[in-house]
Amino acid sequence: MVISKDQKLCDKMKSVKEFLQRAKAGDIDIEDFLSKVLEKTEKIQEKYQPFITINKKIEGKFSKKLFGLPISVKDCICTKDIQTTAGSKILEGYMPPFDASCIAKIKKEGGFILGKTAQDEFGFGTFCTNCAYVVPKNPYDVERSCGGSSGGAGCITAAADFPHIAIAESTGGSITAPAAFTGTIGLTPTYGRVSRFGLIDYANSMDKIGVIAKEVFDVAFMFSIIAGYDPLDSTSQKLPEEDFTKYLDKDVKGMKIGVPKEYFGEGVDERIAKLVWQKIKQLESLGAHYEEISLPMTKYAIPAYYIIAVSEASTNLAKYCGMRYGATEEIKGNFEEFFAKVRSKNFGEEAKRRIILGTYARMAGYRDAYYLKALKIRTKIIQEFKQAFKKFDVLAAPSMPVLPLRFDEIAKLKPIENYMMDILTIAPNMAGIPMISLPAGFINGLPAGLHLMADHFQEGKLITTAGAIE
Repeated sequence: MVISKDQKLCDKMKSVKEFLQRAKAGDIDIEDFLSKVLEKTEKIQEKYQPFITINKKIEGKFSKKLFGLPISVKDCICTKDIQTTAGSKILEGYMPPFDASCIAKIKKEGGFILGKTAQDEFGFGTFCTNCAYVVPKNPYDVERSCGGSSGGAGCITAAADFPHIAIAESTGGSITAPAAFTGTIGLTPTYGRVSRFGLIDYANSMDKIGVIAKEVFDVAFMFSIIAGYDPLDSTSQKLPEEDFTKYLDKDVKGMKIGVPKEYFGEGVDERIAKLVWQKIKQLESLGAHYEEISLPMTKYAIPAYYIIAVSEASTNLAKYCGMRYGATEEIKGNFEEFFAKVRSKNFGEEAKRRIILGTYARMAGYRDAYYLKALKIRTKIIQEFKQAFKKFDVLAAPSMPVLPLRFDEIAKLKPIENYMMDILTIAPNMAGIPMISLPAGFINGLPAGLHLMADHFQEGKLITTAGAIE
């Protein structure tokens, strides 16, 4: 329940846009509002478990653009004096002494950090079942996954009946998957659009901070705040700041849409494909034109991605050895014994698997055979997308090949079967292009997603297209 100077008005207020309008007009007592939001959040936590940490300190200047709007943050993004664990026991109790650049921007504009959302440990997963603390439950069916690795972000966005936006992160599809599974909207920006300073790395060359929200306006509005050049991040692109909500005022007449046939192939639920085609036809009725195309490099994306990603991950996780970063133990025996004890105790099963795979792929004798070949495939995938975008404004496909899986179904999956669930999101993430997932409809009460992809730095086209469908 939301509290304001007009009780009945705020009881009905759910949208971010209305909240901003009312707050700007002075109709809302912000501290009272946030105290009620925290009460509501505690109840949501009991039922669905979207958070690892809830921030119960209502402090700061709630003005500027956000006026105290509740913002949840994926737990791999540093928040000053709020526990940040990346979903791992090895970072339990870590209180960053600084804010990630995107969080500093949010606070500067008057946002309230509601808490840190659950995620697969260091981002290692498709279903958010590899978190060391909680496993978020899907608000549409508590026996099912919210998607991963940003599952907590999707969960709280779908469950919250108060104005809210989630800051999430994607390496291989970790914004798209939870957005699809929770019936929300997830924007994964171009690599380098949002500063990665303060992000706890999974795979440096593919990690991207983005947004999950209920409406396209919310996504465009928040993206306008967090995007922009940052000298603290060497991969940050020097582009002018924009108000991305302006793209909502444009139409799709004359827009060219490519439909990759590989994204509707084996393993993709036919019912999901049917819903996606309905949305493509909807765009056609609004004046857009579509054409089926082929992206043959898609079949090589998963093996190439997992070689590159685990290689980078094993390097990034090497620092968590008990000496300077993360959990530690009493020093006994030699260094190898000490490191092994700390890491064995505090890393989860999937983290250990990826460390071993990545270390193997980087070893002398295997680097040329696996890692360098994977990088060449990545280049080919990028070139293939660039060629497609010479002709098309956006590409359209299903977000995920399946509906939200039950937890008992996930438990039966072999690791390779788990990895194959990323078949529709791996290639665009490897290419670093922007993408947005939005609801395509429901099947037996469960949400399915439509995935739109665009050329580098063309987030505006995605927002225009998504807004037209919405």
